[in-house]
Amino acid sequence: MGSRLTRLSFAVATFGAILAGAIYLGPSLFSDDAAPEGKGARGAAVVTAQPVAKHVFIDSIEALGTAIANESVTVTAKITEIVSSVGFDDGDTVERGAILVELGRAEELADLSSARADLDEATKQFDRIEDLARRGAVSQARLDQERARRDAARGRVGAVEARLADRLIRAPFAGVLGLRLVSPGTLVRPGDVITTLDDVSVIKVDFTVPERFLSTLAPGLRIEAFSAAYPGQAFEGTVSSVDSRVDPVSRSVIVRAVVPNEERRLRPGMLLSVTLVRDEKLALSLPEGALLSIRDQSFVFRVKSDQTVERVDVTTGLREPGLVEIVKGLSEGDLIVVEGTNKIRPGVSVTLAPPEGTVDAAGKDGPT
Repeated sequence: MGSRLTRLSFAVATFGAILAGAIYLGPSLFSDDAAPEGKGARGAAVVTAQPVAKHVFIDSIEALGTAIANESVTVTAKITEIVSSVGFDDGDTVERGAILVELGRAEELADLSSARADLDEATKQFDRIEDLARRGAVSQARLDQERARRDAARGRVGAVEARLADRLIRAPFAGVLGLRLVSPGTLVRPGDVITTLDDVSVIKVDFTVPERFLSTLAPGLRIEAFSAAYPGQAFEGTVSSVDSRVDPVSRSVIVRAVVPNEERRLRPGMLLSVTLVRDEKLALSLPEGALLSIRDQSFVFRVKSDQTVERVDVTTGLREPGLVEIVKGLSEGDLIVVEGTNKIRPGVSVTLAPPEGTVDAAGKDGPT
């Protein structure tokens, strides 16, 4: 029994000596020569900081729109007649009044010649009777009768000229023609499509916006339109009008914008992605990675002049990919930790990492 107690006492004494040695040597594990990973030479956390700067934030609405020609018409015939000649080809650009198609008009030309001859004779007869009436040789009733004959002849000439005009199909405005659907010798009837004509120097874009944004919509707002046919290219325009009615089913309103199209790259019927710019403002901004949140409160770590950090509560506003607007809490130029926030707490010292891509004295890339 005595030997067992002796061995137990020896074991307890040995364990106590080992524990005391570990406690004594413990501080050396965290000396400057063996700093934990992520710490600087003096135990300061290595972080990346960035000054608060101003950025233009855009308050916008995204929508889908349809391109519409500034003016558009389907060219058709008014009468039944055979096409005599065609004065255009597919895709031609024409001016207002250009003759597109001429229909057969031989009968109308003959009628016009006869009507003009009758008008000439009636005019001469009226002039003779008028001269006699001034001398009192004929009655006023005879003069009125000849005047009526002359005016009737003039009306017949106008009627024939109108029928002839129906046989010359002209462009009602300047624009670009579509496909030609008739040829010389084609018999056309009223309503038959000859071609289409579009004025695409300006493109109208119609898109819908939810009614909750109605109070902010007004002519003059800027838009940017994007087409899958031209990746990355923005077509800028302005809102020209807002519909007077809200759709009771979708609870949205139609907005129309006009986009200059001098190069004629946009065409009627195209699907466009529209960004409606409601407001643009220059405001303080930070990268989103610098922002931390606890429940409903957002805050950042600001680097003070003594290289320690402090927590600053902030109020945020608009957001863009990678950026957030700072409404309250910071001033322009404040140095804010943007990377390494998980390694720090208020009051600790930090070492600022060189900007990304810089080279240190040893010729090595600095921390990123």
